This record gives sequence, structure tokens and C-alpha cells, in this order.
Amino acid sequence: MRAVRFSRFGGPEVLEIVDLPDPHPGPGQIRIAVRAAGINASDWKKRAGLMDPELPQTMGYEAAGYVDELGEGVTDTAPGDRVFGFCDEGAAQAELAVLSSYAPVPPSLDFAGAAALPAAVETATRALDQLGVRSGGTLLVNGASGSVGSAAVQLAVARGARVIGTAGPANHAYLRSLGAEAVTYGEGLTDRVRALAPDGVGHALDVAGSGVLPELIALAHGPEHVVTLADFSGAQEHGVLFSRGDSGRAVHSLDGIGALIESGRFALPVTRTFPLDGVADAHRAGESGRVRGKLVLLVGDQAG
Repeated sequence: MRAVRFSRFGGPEVLEIVDLPDPHPGPGQIRIAVRAAGINASDWKKRAGLMDPELPQTMGYEAAGYVDELGEGVTDTAPGDRVFGFCDEGAAQAELAVLSSYAPVPPSLDFAGAAALPAAVETATRALDQLGVRSGGTLLVNGASGSVGSAAVQLAVARGARVIGTAGPANHAYLRSLGAEAVTYGEGLTDRVRALAPDGVGHALDVAGSGVLPELIALAHGPEHVVTLADFSGAQEHGVLFSRGDSGRAVHSLDGIGALIESGRFALPVTRTFPLDGVADAHRAGESGRVRGKLVLLVGDQAG
């Protein structure tokens, strides 16, 4: 099978398309013929050598496609079914991928839209669960217009929470369309949030990692009410929880997102798609920092 791999750390130019042996599912796993695979910020961190030190490495943790092989004990899907989910081996950007957690593709979505879901939905759900966000509370999301931030906004609104989201002025209308109250990030953030919530907020989620944890702690009345997804050193300094998937992922989120999508309460836009051999261009686009929705690689025949 053809797959994305790199054998040295560096910029997007180190990414290659290589031929690798076909993978096979273990017990409880499935293999899919990949039709689309998501691109995430963790991909370029991995490529730059900021994560796993081993070489060579394959790429990609989320994909969608047709089931084509079942592992032992799998009874909840069948060959030919459309599914999306997580590839724990980090090898989803390939013609074939083994998924350990998966769900049916929502009927209204194509494969690109489904491949955009797993990482953003799981990350946002995990953080909301850790914060205990529920109906009647107020959540502040710092960095609310990206894929994870916008997922967190919509999922919190679906739980019945009031959401205030930070973004640049160009994205305020977008945040309001998701059900959030929008404020501009940067100097004076605390005053702008307090203009909407004079007594502060119940919880704060930092998606952007822009050095605002002290402000979020003050607004949320303590570090125990703040979670960051992007500021590891700040979390250590200020006693805030740094949420990471290796401490337990919210894979249950895959099962529930389809109903929200079909009822019109959740959407995650795919900003741009690339062919598999355009993965380096996808990394360049993502690293530019100007992408609001998801970037997705298309693999094989998209029919169905």
C-alpha cells in the first residue's frame, strides 16, 4: 500500500509517499480502505521531532473509508460499511489503515467531512468532561475559531452551557453562528469578558496556548476550573490541567456526534482537501496558521 512516511525530521519536504506492507487488524480492530484522512497540528510537531524520537515514522491518527477486514471478535460492523475513527498506530494517511475506535459515517457526510471529525471531537469532549461543563454553566474558550475550539463551542452549547469564545474580529460572526458570544483576544481580554460576564465564568478552556492562563484563572476563579490543550509549561507554572490523550481519550464521543450532525447542531467545515501525494502542501497550509476549518487528504475513489 502507499503511505505517508518520513525518515528524518524537518520541514514538509521530508514527507514521502512510500510502499509499505498491508496492515491487518488485531482483536477488536477493523481495517478500512481509506478514502480520506485528517491533518492536525500534531502532524507537523511529529514531523519536526517534537514527539516520538524514533525513525522512520508514518503519519495520521484519523481516517474514514470502507471496512474491508475485521479483527477477531468484531460484530458491530461489516465489510463495505462506511466508518470513521482513530488509527492508534499513527498510520492513517495511507491506502489502508487499522482503526481501534470507530463509528458509522453520518449519512449526510462524505468521507472528507467524516475524516475531519475524530481528533477535534475527541479532544473537545475530553476537555469538556474534565472541566465538568454542563447545562447552566458558562464556559470561556480561548482560541474558539479553529477546529478544536469550534468543536468545543458547539459541544458545550449542546450541553446547555453559555459559551464565550475568543477570536480575531474576522471570526466573530462565525462564532456567533455556532452559538457563542464572541470577544477579541489580546490585551484587555479580561475586561472584555467581564463586560459580558461581570462575575466571571464557571470554566475556561485554553485551545490557543497564547499565554493567557493567568487571566483565565482569574476569570474562572481558580486553576482547578481551567484546562489547557496547548500550554504545557504554563500549566505546570500555574497549576492548570494540561489535557493530553495518552491519559485517557474520550472515544465515546465518536458514537454520539452523528446524532448532533444529523440534527443540525454540529458542523466542522473542511477548508481544503489535498491528494495523498500533496501532503507536504497540506502541512504548509496548516502551519501558516490561517486555516479556520480542517485540512483533509483524499485517498482513492471518493464515490460513496
